Amino acid sequence: MKTSSNGAQVLHYFEQCRLEAYPDPGSADGHPWTIGWGDTGPDVKPGLVITQDEADARFARRLEREFEPGVMSLVKVPLTQGQFDALVSFAYNVGLDIDTDTLAEGLGDSTLLRKVNAGDFAGAAEEFPKWNKNDGKVMLGLRRRRAAERALFIGMNGDQAIAVAKAIN
Repeated sequence: MKTSSNGAQVLHYFEQCRLEAYPDPGSADGHPWTIGWGDTGPDVKPGLVITQDEADARFARRLEREFEPGVMSLVKVPLTQGQFDALVSFAYNVGLDIDTDTLAEGLGDSTLLRKVNAGDFAGAAEEFPKWNKNDGKVMLGLRRRRAAERALFIGMNGDQAIAVAKAIN
């Protein structure tokens, strides 16, 4: 599966493209440094500046090479497009967590994924709001993002999902 325009719309809304590297605003130590549409990695350091075309290319490359195949490798049941988009957005933000431990550091070891793979989609939808903290603090931006991802997951389009997020105070 590939991320749809609805999924990309929600991702872009929350990632908000920035062409100069910046520290993570919610973490105590500023890590990870981020650029473009929420892109992180070893090359993203203070002072890095890219163009809009580079930001768009980096975003598309990360979806295609990392997050779309990562979600597909973790999910063992058929998904709707909205469910896939929501899981890609979620993993793009919290990570895929494809490793050998059982600590839920991202999608891979999460109760959300376990419920998806059990076919409990209603239960899975209720897991999104639980991922609302950074460094132990509830973040309004994460509450909104999880609401939008949940909205995609249950079948809303990108505009509807963003409207749901905007209504969160």
